[in-house]
This record gives sequence, structure tokens and C-alpha cells, in this order.
Amino acid sequence: MAIHYHDYLELEKILDAQHPESSKQNYSAHDEMLFIIIHQAYELWFKQLHHEADSIVEIMKKPALNDNSPELQTVVHRLNRMVVILRVLVHQIDILETMTPMDFLDFRDMLRPASGFQSWQFKLLEAKLGLKFDYRHGKEYYTAQLRQQHVDLIKKAESDQSFLQLVNDWLERMPFFDEADLWQTFLHSENLHPFWVEYKSRYTNSLAEAEKNNMHAFEEVLFHHKETHYTLSAKANRAALFIMLYRGYPLLQLPFQVLNNLLEIDEQLSTWRHRHMNMVHRMIGTRIGTGGSTGKDYLKAAADKHYIFKEIAQLTSFLIERRKLPQLPKAVERKLGFFVED
Repeated sequence: MAIHYHDYLELEKILDAQHPESSKQNYSAHDEMLFIIIHQAYELWFKQLHHEADSIVEIMKKPALNDNSPELQTVVHRLNRMVVILRVLVHQIDILETMTPMDFLDFRDMLRPASGFQSWQFKLLEAKLGLKFDYRHGKEYYTAQLRQQHVDLIKKAESDQSFLQLVNDWLERMPFFDEADLWQTFLHSENLHPFWVEYKSRYTNSLAEAEKNNMHAFEEVLFHHKETHYTLSAKANRAALFIMLYRGYPLLQLPFQVLNNLLEIDEQLSTWRHRHMNMVHRMIGTRIGTGGSTGKDYLKAAADKHYIFKEIAQLTSFLIERRKLPQLPKAVERKLGFFVED
């Protein structure tokens, strides 16, 4: 039997899923319909983000992932899709802000204690991507208003290997620094790989006097940090920085796009949180949220703290101008791209 558009999308269920509380009380709050549809759309997009995140986690779990393979291309493609979806979530606030504070007050008190704070899908997505429990704002009560089955899902995601941890393992597998014969033209040191001996010297010379303190962070992040305090290991950080520095080589193009998409995801999540915070301040001022939180103050604290890929973002502090980069040995260039013999 031929399938019908209406039945395929199960529109009977979707279009009959909006039941304003004001209508149940024989009171017409016109903008409550908009409020419901916007938040239902958010939850549908969260579901799609989970669908994409779960698929890339399965790919990244593989012990040997070819950086020039269709699989890594798929990871990049789906990460990019997640970025575009997050942009849509930000722009949905434009629609919601067509509702005035007085329009919202028409039905706000009818919602208590329901609140966006109870969006378990959003918290679960953060956990899957790699937001650690210890880095959450208000971690002592962030699941307090959720149903137990949703708390269990979030706690399981926090104990499972996150996408960020899989990225760490993938970066640690970068092979170039383990092949000593590739770097014979560089000065060798007992403590550092010859490339990093040269790069450290050039980075030091690139710093202005007011930036000299950057050397402490450079050493800590790339060589000597205690790994329990970081999500990414020093080895993974070195690989990520190398990818950023030499992304022009064909083999590093896809890895760079992975890293760049992670930074874009963080940026869009941050933009969404700040837009949400400003909207809440505009709508209710300093009043508490319907779920009992401190409203704008809670949202601001979470926005300032909940950066999932901040360690990758920090690596941009250690870049130098392209024209000052060390020239890679010919043997390394052969590994990284299409090389024609002289």
C-alpha cells in the first residue's frame, strides 16, 4: 500500500500535541501556543543531535581510523550538520522574542514547576559530547528535577567514554612523531622530540614581553601536565596543535575540520546559552525561573563554565605566524600529502 505524507510523518500525533494550560482554564493566552511549539521544536532538534552524536561516537570508537577515509569524512559531515542545527536553535530565539514580557505573564504562573531546566535531552547531549560532572555549574542539583529514568541515562553517559575522550584517543594515534628517522634533519634533544625543540624556540621568540607568561601554559599543556586535571593528554594536545599548524597538507585537512567543528559546536552552544540568558532577563528581570532556579544568574554561571572543548580552544594561544613555521622534512611531507620528487 502506498504510504501517505500525513501518515509517514505521523502528523495526527504531532499536530495534536499542543495543549495550552490557559485553554484548560477557559482563558486565552495567545502566545502560549508559540511557547509550546518553540520548545517542542527544540526537543525534536535535540533528538536529531543525539542521532548524529551517537553515530560519530560509534565511528570514533574503532581502534584504527584512517584519517583519509570515508569514515572520517562522515564524522566531519555529521559534526558540520550538528553545527548548522545549533545555529537554528539560536535563531529560534528570534521567534520567541516576538513574545513580550506581558504576553509571557499571561500564562507563566500556570507552568510551575515545569521549566527548561528539566530538559533531560540537553543535559544528556552535553554528557555524551564530554562535559564532565566536575565541570558542571550547580552539579549538586542539576538532575534534581528530572525523572529517575532520565537521570539514569545522563549518569550512564557520564560514565561511558565520551566523544571528547574518543577524540583524545584518536589524536594520540598520530604516527608522525613516533618515527624518529623522519626527523633526522632537526636538532635532537634527550627530553623533547626534535620538532618540538625547534617549535618551542620559535614560539618563545614570537611572544611579546607582556605574553612571556604564556610559556608556563605552553609547557604545562603540551609537555608536563598531570593528566587527571585535563580531558586531553599532553600527547593529544601536541597532535592537535600540529594539525592546526600544518592543516594545509592534504592528510591533515579532515583532522583539522574535526577540530574546527568542535570549536564551532562550543561557540554555538555558548551563543545559545547567552541568548537564552538575555531573553530570560528581558522577560522576567530578576525574578526566579518557573523551575525555582535563580533565572538569569544561574544561566550566566552555566554559560561561563560549560565549555566542552575548551582545551582545544586553548591551543590557539600557542600558534605562530605561518611564515615562521619550521619547514618539515621531505620525508614528513611525503607522509602528509601529494609529494613530487625534485
